[in-house]
Amino acid sequence: VGHCHPDIVKAAHEQNQLLNTNSRYLHDNLVDYAERLSKTLPEKLCIFYFLNSGSEANDLALRLARQYTKHEDVIVLDHAYHGHLTSLIDISPYKFRNLEGQKEWVHVAPVPDTYRGLYREDHEDSVTAYADEVKNIIEHVHKRGRKIAAFFVESLPSVGGQIIPPAGYFQKVAEHVHKAGGVFIADEIQVGFGRVGKHFWAFQLQGEDFIPDIVTMGKPIGNGHPLACVATTKEIAEAFAATGVEYFNTFGGNPVSCAIGLAVLDVIEKEHLQARATEVGNFLMKLLKEQQIKHPIIGDVRGCGLFIGVDLIKDQAE
Repeated sequence: VGHCHPDIVKAAHEQNQLLNTNSRYLHDNLVDYAERLSKTLPEKLCIFYFLNSGSEANDLALRLARQYTKHEDVIVLDHAYHGHLTSLIDISPYKFRNLEGQKEWVHVAPVPDTYRGLYREDHEDSVTAYADEVKNIIEHVHKRGRKIAAFFVESLPSVGGQIIPPAGYFQKVAEHVHKAGGVFIADEIQVGFGRVGKHFWAFQLQGEDFIPDIVTMGKPIGNGHPLACVATTKEIAEAFAATGVEYFNTFGGNPVSCAIGLAVLDVIEKEHLQARATEVGNFLMKLLKEQQIKHPIIGDVRGCGLFIGVDLIKDQAE
C-alpha cells in the first residue's frame, strides 16, 4: 500500500504506545484481525496461525500437511522457491539444484507454462496434460512405496517466470492429490492481497469451485512489517492440535503486528487498491503489447493485475 503509508504508521504508533507483548497474552487485535481476514477467504479456510515471515508460514504449512495426512512426500513445480528455511530449500528447485540436490521425498512437476513449457498454446488440452504429469508422479511415488503429503505451489509461479496457470489446472491437480490422500497448499506470499486485481487471492483466478486446503501469506500482509499467516480448515488444524504439541510463536500475532494487518486491509479497501491493480495492470499490459509488436525480442507478455511477465527470446519460431 506504499512506503510509510500514514494509516499504517499511525496504527503501529498508536498500538506501540499502548501495549506490545508476546502472544501468550490474549489481545483483541489478534481475534479482530483473524475475523477480518476470514471475510476475504472461502468459508472453510477458517483457522488462522500468525507468524513473522512467509518462510515461517510455509514451514508450518508443511508441518500441518504431514501431521494431517501422516505422509511425507511433497510435489512442487520446477523452478519454485518457497522460502529460506532448510525445510523450504528442500522443496525449492530454484535453490536445491545449486546446493545438495533433490531429496528422495521431493518430486518436481513441470511448470504449467503454455508459452515455453512442455505443452503450449497449440496443445489440444494443456490443462489435462499438465495435471496428468502430476498424476504420473503420484503413481511413480506409490510404486516406490511412498505417499504424498502435499502439492505445494505458488498460486501464480513467480521465480519460474511469472506464469499464469491455465484455468482448471488446480482443480484437476487437487483431484489427483486428494485421491492420493494429500492436501493442496497455495502459497500466496507474493501474489495475494489484491495484487492480481480481479480477485483478492490469486488462487481464485482458477474459478469459484477451487479452494485450497491450506493458504500461506506473507510479504504484502504487513506492508513491510514482519507478519505472516497460515489459513486452513478445522479438520487439518484439529489433526495438528491432537498431537498435544501446540503451535506457539512468540511474536506471531502480537498486538502491533495485528494492528498493522488490520490497517493494511483498511487501506486496500478504502483506496480501492484491488481495482487499481486491474486498471494499472491493464494499462501496463497494453503498453507492453505495443512494444511486443515493434520488437521481435519480446516473445510473450502475460499477466493479471500487477503480476506481469515479459518473456525475452532469441528466436520467434523456437
